[in-house]
Amino acid sequence: MDSPVNSPVPPVKVVVVVASVRAGRLAPDVAGWFTSVAGVRDDLVLDVVDVADHELPGSLDASDPVAADLRPRLSVAEAFVLIAPEYNRSVPGPLKTLIDSFQAEWEAKPVGFVSYGLSLAGGVRAVEHLRQIFAEFHAVGMKDAVLFPRILEHYDAQGRFPAEPEGAEAAAKLLLDQLLWWARALRDAKSVRPYGS
Repeated sequence: MDSPVNSPVPPVKVVVVVASVRAGRLAPDVAGWFTSVAGVRDDLVLDVVDVADHELPGSLDASDPVAADLRPRLSVAEAFVLIAPEYNRSVPGPLKTLIDSFQAEWEAKPVGFVSYGLSLAGGVRAVEHLRQIFAEFHAVGMKDAVLFPRILEHYDAQGRFPAEPEGAEAAAKLLLDQLLWWARALRDAKSVRPYGS
């Protein structure tokens, strides 16, 4: 029998939330790139929740049937990564509705951010708002984010994204390393004492 030191560590369950629902959105390109980078790792398993594929809850009632349908996927997550554009210096409205429709599903879990925008800010203002929002849910926002300023300049002449992947991949690795450290630390802590007890 393996000793605890030699026991294999289960991969971290990471839910990637694709947060834009607009026609012509770029979020699927960014999400596709990110999941391809993350998907080669053997220390995590991914589940992608695209907000555009889900009707949003009509109320913040915990028994709302739409929220109930999505709750199992969010509940089993040990960490989250949000693929979120910056709209009008903040977050997309549908994403805020989705976040506010859940509570315990976010608690004591790490959240990473991949953001982009048309301006030089590159989504940083959306990320700052998301950090504040998730703090209200007792989630842990990662310090380092993946940002794409002037997003349209990150496509090459053939429409491939990102045009220069090296820097973006390094940023994604840093984000994922932080995210998984926190996910494992919180997993261990909650195995000893459930959060809030």
